[in-house]
Amino acid sequence: MKTLVWFRNDLRIADNTALAAAMAQGGGAASLSGVLLIAMEQWKQHDWGLPKIDFILRNALALSQSLAAMNIPLHVIAAERFADAPNALLKITGDERCSHLFFNKEYEVNEVSRDEAVTSELRAAGVKVSAFHDQTVLPPDQLRTGAGQFYRVFTPFKNSWISAIKERLPLSTVRTIKAAAASPRESEHPSDDLLRHAIAKVNCPATITAMWPAGESEAKERLKRFTQQAIRTYKTARDFPALQGTSALSPYLSAGVISARKCLTAAISANDGQLDSGDHNITTWISELVWREFYRHVMVGFPRICKHQPFRSETRRIQWRESEADFQAWCQGETGVPIVDAAMKQLLATGWMHNRLRMITAMYLTKDLFIDWRKGERFFMQHLVDADLAQNNGGWQWSSSTGTDAAPYFRIFNPISQSKRFDPQGEFIRQYCPHLAGLDDKMIHDPSQLPPLMRGQLDYPSPIADHSKARARVMEAFKAIK
Repeated sequence: MKTLVWFRNDLRIADNTALAAAMAQGGGAASLSGVLLIAMEQWKQHDWGLPKIDFILRNALALSQSLAAMNIPLHVIAAERFADAPNALLKITGDERCSHLFFNKEYEVNEVSRDEAVTSELRAAGVKVSAFHDQTVLPPDQLRTGAGQFYRVFTPFKNSWISAIKERLPLSTVRTIKAAAASPRESEHPSDDLLRHAIAKVNCPATITAMWPAGESEAKERLKRFTQQAIRTYKTARDFPALQGTSALSPYLSAGVISARKCLTAAISANDGQLDSGDHNITTWISELVWREFYRHVMVGFPRICKHQPFRSETRRIQWRESEADFQAWCQGETGVPIVDAAMKQLLATGWMHNRLRMITAMYLTKDLFIDWRKGERFFMQHLVDADLAQNNGGWQWSSSTGTDAAPYFRIFNPISQSKRFDPQGEFIRQYCPHLAGLDDKMIHDPSQLPPLMRGQLDYPSPIADHSKARARVMEAFKAIK
């Protein structure tokens, strides 16, 4: 009897908990088969856009080819909805004569329900099922407050997380054992052609796919370059979108092409074995990894955030402003605020947006335009190659003051001030709004301040919101729900 490994958002061989456990139980690679379910209809219902779906499929193809070198077939099955998963997996376990299913857990509400149904159906049919924590360094339900509750604020969670990790140092990653006797198969598995067909059908723009090469080797190389170079200036450079100051690993983490453990281990190694002391640039990046852990912890502890509900329940009473014209202007990068527009055009062109800009654009939509954060959250999910429910939802609720952030609602970024601070020479604006390239370093941040004659000659919209008036509106709206 064989063992089946169900791959989901863990599209890698290295440091894959479920895969390593399946191999360790005996029989090695020769006893294994892999399976990937393409749930296109469900993915689209969950607002996955072309960049995300394309990235998943391309990495699945890379995974299939890596598994082939170990003589492990990856079966790719179309199961349009999560409800189709139990029958699809029952069939493949029967066809492949598999007595045991291994998989790594996912934590979104629908995914949890799917996995419970799969587990119930397969066990009823006599198939053993083993599930593992793998998405995060610590299981997202492990840490609790002194009262036994899930953390609601980041800093106490981080302190608890740091203490727990210190008890485990030095960290060890899970290593997949390659069977020495395994010989690669001579021909491709039919599923490889199925994946290529699916990729072609998605038809993601080539400009986006070129920016995000698939495969574990690419993810490992990005991590290596970052921890050898850019991480040394991360704390100061990370907020400047014109600089290559971030790791650009988020798509690979989101799809599980590289593990959070691997990233943390590499950062600690670069920091001479230290976790929360030493180089402040490195500890700042480690803190960003902890934010990723925190948002998954929140998703497990407060599943309502998977159901379009705010974390702060009282903010359900806010009467958000309706303006489809303003929302579309924001979506297309036509707000009349250059840093916002350049950021949105970066998203549309690359499938990615710099983190500082995610905060600026989200706060502009929810505070300056006072439009419901859920509309922006959905738009980001539909366009980000690193679309991730926990991260995206956490960031949007932080920006809109409906989330876990301890600071109150009056955190309102002034987009012009943010632009002058983090793109002082307008380099980023010029890259994505080239029609503004002729403006000097002062006026490029706010062309509305140009003299009337010059303003009239510029092919650029006037600002669609008055920031000072918007701030007063936000303050009033949030005070009303107290």
